[in-house]
Amino acid sequence: MLPTQRRQAILAEIRAQSAASADALARQFGVSVETIRRDLRSLQDQGLLERVYGGATRPPGRSSEGSFAARSVRHSDRKRAIAALAASLVEPEETIVIDVGTTALEVARALPAAFRGRVLTSSVPAAMELSARDGVELLLAGGQVRPGDAACSGAHAEAFFAEFYADRAFLGSGGVHPEAGLTDYYPPEVVVRRTIIAHTAASYVLADSSKLGVIAVHRVCPLDQVTAVITDDQDNDEARAALTDAGTELLTATSGPIPHPYSSPRPDKEVIMP
Repeated sequence: MLPTQRRQAILAEIRAQSAASADALARQFGVSVETIRRDLRSLQDQGLLERVYGGATRPPGRSSEGSFAARSVRHSDRKRAIAALAASLVEPEETIVIDVGTTALEVARALPAAFRGRVLTSSVPAAMELSARDGVELLLAGGQVRPGDAACSGAHAEAFFAEFYADRAFLGSGGVHPEAGLTDYYPPEVVVRRTIIAHTAASYVLADSSKLGVIAVHRVCPLDQVTAVITDDQDNDEARAALTDAGTELLTATSGPIPHPYSSPRPDKEVIMP
């Protein structure tokens, strides 16, 4: 059986049973557990399943992204690396937007202590993270607050962002696909995100590699309306190639030393943090 055939069979098994262990799959297909683990990693990077300890489960449906608590610990190292790269793009005295979501919260945490400027956010957790920062003018959108993520949306949040023109925005994402564009799960937040993009000079999508090539249920915008996608360096070569071929700029972060704020070179097509 070819690897692609085996992966399709693995996917069919997990969809039928809801979950499967790596040991059981290795016995079923007559390959090593490490081979199965590689298969599961590849399928997860395509957004087709969710790896768990000892095996894999079906992923959340396109209409749901899972709880904030669960997403906070999923791919946390990737999210911190993405956030560090995002924070390194910020210049002193800029007005920036920090969107909702777990990776956006990491951007708030990654902003250097030396940053002086204005932060607009619709994320209550991000606002709490920055509330004690000296030199940061913090403005919270308000509006209807979604349980779990504590994300603000609705007409009040839309009107709030329509009153500003920001230098940079760091946007959450449910999926990033070359044809479907930027997609997400909650219609009121999708509308707010469109307003942010329309009122920001440079918009960066925060998307770890598991979201590349994935389509969530609601479309935010085509990718030519954003400046770049900030992602990590984990294997998802097919999705990366498709996005690059479609003209999407990818900025790639790896774990390692964080560039000194305000002095690192501006990224071109792809940035690998040393």
